[in-house]
Amino acid sequence: MDKTILLQLVSIRMPYGKYKGRVICDIPEHYLVWYHSKGFPKGNLGMLLHTMYEIQLNGLEYLLKPLR
Repeated sequence: MDKTILLQLVSIRMPYGKYKGRVICDIPEHYLVWYHSKGFPKGNLGMLLHTMYEIQLNGLEYLLKPLR
């Protein structure tokens, strides 16, 4: 896992939608599951949301705690 991606997950905020302004790592799992079923957006934001989905799916949230 690229550490810069993990750092982005704890620093970049959601630019739009129901969770606008929330840091990507704080977006609830049900919202990421919804995105997974509908399709993640293109670009860096989509990659970050998909990565966060995989982290939550596999119970790897502990990887982000030291970076907060």
